[in-house]
Amino acid sequence: MEKNMNLSSMEDTVEYHLFLLPDEARSPGDQEEILQKYIEKIMTQFAPVLAPYIWQNQPFNLKYKPGKGNVPAHMYGITKFGDSIEDEWFIVYVVKQITKEFPELVARIEDNDGEFLLIESADYLPKWLEPENSVNRVFFHHGELCLIPAPRRSRAESWLPTTPPTIPEALSILSEHAEEVLASESIRAAVNRRIQGYPEKIEASLHRAHCFLPAGAVVVLKQQPRLVAAAVQAFYLRDLIDLRACRVFKTFLPETRVMTSVTFTKCLYAQLMQQKFVPDRRSGYGLPPPSHPQYRAHELGMKLAHGFEILCSKCMPHFSNSKKSLVTTSPLWDSFLESLKKNDYFKGLVEGSAQYQERLETAKNYFQLSVNRPESLLAMSPGEEILTILQTIPFNIKELKKEEANLSPEDDDQWLDLSPEQLDQLLNEAAGKNQSEPISKKEEEQSYDLTQISESMKAFVSKVSSHKGAELPRESSEAPITFDADSFLNYFDKILGPVSHKSDSDDLDEEDFESLDSDDDVDFGMEEYGEEASMKGTLDSVKSYMAQMDQELSHTTMGRSFTTGKQLSKEPPSQSNNSHSEEDSAAGDSGMGPVDIDLNLVSNILESYSSQAGLAGPASNLLQSMGVQLPDNTDHSPTSKPMKD
Repeated sequence: MEKNMNLSSMEDTVEYHLFLLPDEARSPGDQEEILQKYIEKIMTQFAPVLAPYIWQNQPFNLKYKPGKGNVPAHMYGITKFGDSIEDEWFIVYVVKQITKEFPELVARIEDNDGEFLLIESADYLPKWLEPENSVNRVFFHHGELCLIPAPRRSRAESWLPTTPPTIPEALSILSEHAEEVLASESIRAAVNRRIQGYPEKIEASLHRAHCFLPAGAVVVLKQQPRLVAAAVQAFYLRDLIDLRACRVFKTFLPETRVMTSVTFTKCLYAQLMQQKFVPDRRSGYGLPPPSHPQYRAHELGMKLAHGFEILCSKCMPHFSNSKKSLVTTSPLWDSFLESLKKNDYFKGLVEGSAQYQERLETAKNYFQLSVNRPESLLAMSPGEEILTILQTIPFNIKELKKEEANLSPEDDDQWLDLSPEQLDQLLNEAAGKNQSEPISKKEEEQSYDLTQISESMKAFVSKVSSHKGAELPRESSEAPITFDADSFLNYFDKILGPVSHKSDSDDLDEEDFESLDSDDDVDFGMEEYGEEASMKGTLDSVKSYMAQMDQELSHTTMGRSFTTGKQLSKEPPSQSNNSHSEEDSAAGDSGMGPVDIDLNLVSNILESYSSQAGLAGPASNLLQSMGVQLPDNTDHSPTSKPMKD
């Protein structure tokens, strides 16, 4: 499918496509009318979930998109979610539920990173799946994630395309082979973990806090609670031109401030809290000292007021509310309202009560933005909506002040200051890792086996990798890579000729070569004898070179940088062997001996890990990728000392 041109140029954006499965009885001329009815049904049926949701930037929306090329006419939407990644995953939940409620629909969803559903389940994808061949393979159907596979060589199904399918081909496959293209259970579980808990999770993502706000802003948020997102974003992304409008407030005067309760999303609340800002003295928004019990409410209100003022300052000087259409005059409103009542949108509230009216106003706004959206009607900016509410809704400051005594308590915001343990737990939950019962540090250190590092490194080195890079151990269930030693030796036999197995050691004894000159070899031909003699000379040269290298290295820092067997054993060097040469004795006195490879490997990795001081680095990254988790370092002694058993 052709990638939307806007998607590549917009950041933090998700787009979604809903297709009708093939139906021979459906005439092409009815496509637009049919799809428009589906849009109304979907937006109406999901209004109880979508209407009260506070979006970071843009809401979930659907519109008709005519067919073009190989892409048939379908329903399409695009949402810029900004810093709120939960908005994106909430849309995934909604799209998944739509295909469950409407089995004749198939959905595709992607963001500016591409197939982010595959990215989420990357640990469980088949090896044949690459970004290049993943186009038009991932769909939601019947509320389940589907992955159209590539044909296998062993049993090539005739209905599977050899190249990435087109949209019509994919729809045909999903219609006729729904069971065969169902994604594996592990892939579906990875995605389902990310959207687990919706729609109840929406309430958990909200945060209620007290704010000392101008009366006009209080009225606006009562009518349209979602506008808090626009105000926070305006303040969060302010520039010098925006701040000029806040030198002297014209719309939200500081002397009209009252205490109220504002509902944020946790993302919006964090954005507002984490920014340090000192208002202009001319604005009139002074703050009490930080020790004041209501300092935070004053600070939040001041920041929100600046956001509202910035939004209104961007409207036309002679703004008119002529573009504000009456929702209740639409022929669709009555059926939409009736559907809301059937779906228990009003939660049993008494008609005409204050809470009922608040939900009714939210429903009207949702209807105007999502259901009844004539293309000729220009979308109102947040600033225009704010000014329209202020012009049409009368309010009394004294009445608003009376409500201060009955405010609901604030939510605890300790989630802003997570401990390292809580942060690790959240990250593990986001990654889908279910940790078992916690083990004390003492037990963890006692039970930890350093040989795991050595064994994991050996397994890593023995991996056979392609030109794409090293393959790290992924699952314990993977079959081990086997090494055919006989074939390897036979291959070298063809090149070097037969060699005694005793010649594999670097410390070859003279007896190993005397056997080559024994009388038992008289029966061999002259040609074979010549080859053996040549081999003997080659091995003599190798032995000479190795001895010379050992002697040279023994007098350098390189030789002393390795931990050898002689350094570990505190026993004095044996005096019984007098057959060594003077060079060998010198090397022995210098501490040269068999190098303990495993011990040096573990020692060097631990030294590198310790030097990272708890930060990310090559040692921790490599160990973690191999599944090795080191305990915290409680020994702060220098790591350069040699390890002792």
